[in-house]
Amino acid sequence: MSFAKSLKCRECGRIYEKKPIYVCEYCFGPLEVVYDYKKIKKVLTKERIIARKENLWRYKELLPVDHEPTVGLNSGFTPLFEAKNLSKKLNCKKIFIKDDSVNHPTLSFKDRVVAVALSKAKEFGFKTVACASTGNLANSVSSHSKSAGFNCYVFIPADLEKSKIISSLIYGVNLVAIEGNYDDVNRLCGEIASKYKWAFVNINLRPYYAEGSKTYGFEIIEQLGWRAPQNIIIPAASGSLLTKVYKGIKEFEQIGLIKKSNTKFHIAQASGCSPIVTAFKKKSEIIKPIKPNTIAKSLAIGNPADGFYAIDIIRKTNGYGEVATNDEIVEGIKLLAETEGIFTETAGGVVVAVCKKLVEQRKIKRNEEIVISITGNGLKTQEAVEGKTSKLIKIKPNIQSFEKIL
Repeated sequence: MSFAKSLKCRECGRIYEKKPIYVCEYCFGPLEVVYDYKKIKKVLTKERIIARKENLWRYKELLPVDHEPTVGLNSGFTPLFEAKNLSKKLNCKKIFIKDDSVNHPTLSFKDRVVAVALSKAKEFGFKTVACASTGNLANSVSSHSKSAGFNCYVFIPADLEKSKIISSLIYGVNLVAIEGNYDDVNRLCGEIASKYKWAFVNINLRPYYAEGSKTYGFEIIEQLGWRAPQNIIIPAASGSLLTKVYKGIKEFEQIGLIKKSNTKFHIAQASGCSPIVTAFKKKSEIIKPIKPNTIAKSLAIGNPADGFYAIDIIRKTNGYGEVATNDEIVEGIKLLAETEGIFTETAGGVVVAVCKKLVEQRKIKRNEEIVISITGNGLKTQEAVEGKTSKLIKIKPNIQSFEKIL
């Protein structure tokens, strides 16, 4: 039984049937999924969730599938743990890490959104799936498309990290590198999507795809003992992850799984691509598109689709936004590795660096609880830290040689 009733324009409120569409034909506002929360409240309980398999589909009533899910049955339910060493280093009371760097199968939070998007693509009867990507989405769509039996086309900026390119090519998909940044890629994909009737997960399937991000927030709440955190820091490219984690928390409130929350939402961007944070700090309602220039390529979206909505959430929850330079990103990656043994990609380095800044700036009090969002694995962005780690020690194969370096 499906609890997703329709699509609704986030701007003018017009209602649409559940189809592979993503923009309002009247005001061109984005569409999102609407649910029957009264019915969900009657059937979805903590006990029912806990009894299910530990994957993202344990919250299926709050996801936009009409039938049993078919993709990503092993994705989600990644660890949330207290980062005691990092807390001590930053002189904070308690920091938690929500670690999607170990998500299945491609080591990023994108496995959540792709699982939902491709399950929906199956229901719509698509044979070919596609995406525009800064890397992690490319990997996830490539992997899931093969296990689900789709044809696949993936479009990326040509200067993407080599490891992320290989991590898509290995699946034998059609990987197309475009000479330009992500926004150039996205514009071309919009044209392709209008001509070829493919399931573009982040274009014509975007309303369904984006709902998968809610499971990141659902899991945090469940893993904290059915409560929302005091503070959460989330990296932003389009801003969608932040908006959907917020939506997920409000849905849990609405159906009675948690009490009213007071979570402060903080946003982290790279200084070389920070249109959302820039607009927030300027108290502007207009997000000015920019040309990205940062090592955090997974966050390099210069014209963020959900930026306006992300800023609105930051403001109304009394959160804040901050940026990290390339050097600070590298230091953030190293700090997390040296304290908690987690090798995060550049987006995680941004979050750790921003967490440090927000605490130092007293935007977050040191005695408050913080959840930091680690959304991808450092094995995908090794180039960012190459030559910036501790030095390799070489010795001859004898004890005397070893003892010289002690």
